[in-house]
Amino acid sequence: MSELQVDAGKKGGTESGKDGGKKKAKSAAGDSGGRTELSPPPQYIDERLTLYTKLKTEHEALMAERATNNSRAIKVTLPDGKVVDAESWKTTPYQVACGISQGLADNTVIAKVNNGVWDLDRPLEDDCSLQLLKFDDEEAQAYNPFKCRILNEKVTTPTTTVYRCGPLIDLCRGPHVRHTGKIKALKIHKNSSTYWEGKADMETLQRIYGISFPDPKMLKEWEKFQEDAKNRDHRKLGREQDLFFFHDLSPGSCFFLPKGAYLYNTLIEFIRSEYRKRGFQEVVTPNIYNSKLWQTSGHWQHYSENMFSFEVEKETFALKPMNCPGHCLMFDHRPRSWRELPLRMADFGVLHRNELSGALTGLTRVRRFQQDDAHIFCSMDQIEEEIKGCLDFLRTVYEVFGFTFKLNLSTRPEKFLGDPGVWDQAEKQLENSLNDFGEKWVLNPGDGAFYGPKIDIQIKDAIGRYHQCATIQLDFQLPIRFNLTFKRPVIIHRAILGSVERMIAILTENYGGKWPLWLSPHQVMVVPVGPTCEEYAQKVKQEFHNGGLMTDVDLDPGCTLNKKIRNAQLAQYNFILVVGEKEKTSNTVNVRTRDNKVHGERTVEECIERLKQLKTSRSRNAEEDF
Repeated sequence: MSELQVDAGKKGGTESGKDGGKKKAKSAAGDSGGRTELSPPPQYIDERLTLYTKLKTEHEALMAERATNNSRAIKVTLPDGKVVDAESWKTTPYQVACGISQGLADNTVIAKVNNGVWDLDRPLEDDCSLQLLKFDDEEAQAYNPFKCRILNEKVTTPTTTVYRCGPLIDLCRGPHVRHTGKIKALKIHKNSSTYWEGKADMETLQRIYGISFPDPKMLKEWEKFQEDAKNRDHRKLGREQDLFFFHDLSPGSCFFLPKGAYLYNTLIEFIRSEYRKRGFQEVVTPNIYNSKLWQTSGHWQHYSENMFSFEVEKETFALKPMNCPGHCLMFDHRPRSWRELPLRMADFGVLHRNELSGALTGLTRVRRFQQDDAHIFCSMDQIEEEIKGCLDFLRTVYEVFGFTFKLNLSTRPEKFLGDPGVWDQAEKQLENSLNDFGEKWVLNPGDGAFYGPKIDIQIKDAIGRYHQCATIQLDFQLPIRFNLTFKRPVIIHRAILGSVERMIAILTENYGGKWPLWLSPHQVMVVPVGPTCEEYAQKVKQEFHNGGLMTDVDLDPGCTLNKKIRNAQLAQYNFILVVGEKEKTSNTVNVRTRDNKVHGERTVEECIERLKQLKTSRSRNAEEDF
């Protein structure tokens, strides 16, 4: 290992020590291998270490006292239902793991006690459930973006936790791995500029991104995955394919260029076509509401800082960040009969949320967006059938995209509003709907919203990442807040795409810019063999355009025929139509695909009709199906 030394007051340099240098580093550090430290260390390092040692000693004395005076027999329940005996303030999760097998203990990195993360060496305090998480468990991959917060703003308890690693003492909730020997591969892979707490008027900071693995092979796999993800980045592909851009004069609001607008409108029309089949009625609602509406709905009390608000004639108004309160006004504007239920309202209204400027990220985190938002007003006994309809809706849409998905049922949290009996009835209906749906689902107890249980849906993209898009949420509280009647309806909030902007980002990266024909903004490229065929190429282009296909023609005099075909393939045109003197005479085109599959000569009319069929059927592989 090379010795790395960074001197205080310098930009930093590296010194690769020879054998003697290694021995010197080893002797000075008191351990094997080199260390990265400031040399000489600033005085505050010693002061912090001294204070840390003092507090750690006091903490250990307190824990020892509890182990002596307060210890008692407790029961620890494992995920498989097995119960093991332990002692409070003495037994640690690591010791429980050792009792099962040393191999399990060696591979466990952190624990969860009663669903809360827990250090392996922290003693258990009472009867509890215990999960032992390995590195490759999904929960172990979670990233906490709120690592560093100011003590007097964020810590509300009398005490908090700090961790020490060598000379570093870090304010951190934890848990951490037991020791750095568990880390076999480490990579610092990115840095970026950011604002403190994402606020543009705060100090500018440098954020450093790093990742570690227990096996170097896992790092290599991760690097390969990252390279693939980088090549699929929707911001890169959106620029290359001339789909959209952002501008500093309207941060967080996307400018969709013609080809991007085609994507946007095609997705909306897809959902509209399903609405017509499934009994949804599309409505149009205002963008601006008096703050009194948001006070009634409860959003003003909890969400006003995320809303764009302004004063008009001494009244406060705000741009809507969601559609549900407006739909409640629509339901309530006249008396309703039971015969009208279920009432399914759909809305593609423009929404605005005042996201922090430092949090804005391409199309995945924006300020201006649209959702395929719908609210179903129904009676309690209609919930089960309506949820089945929502689940069938999302399966239909995701199958077209080629997505698989995961389902989680999130039930009543500890702090909830409403009648427990109503919650129980609703949760049972959601459970029945999921069972009838036939897809695997997981119970997520206690993770519902305070106003109703929900079904969370995560889709899986082509490179294995999961994205939360669709949601199906019961709401018992908005009908009460707005005093909605026919008895008291239940509201089902549901979206399939979620934000259209975010879905475009996900689809761009899922397809890697290689769009299926029905959704593609680059469906057909007409390529003339030479100048004498350009007029015919223009005529063919217009006929395909009139047939509803996104069609371009390449008349660049500086490119050879092969170069034009290659350019069209690189631009991901689904079909390339080559036209020469023969095709001109017979009113035909010579068809090939972006993957260079040659379908040969077809009449213009035949080709248009076949492409229209493939587009209408939303074929995922039209190039092969042609």
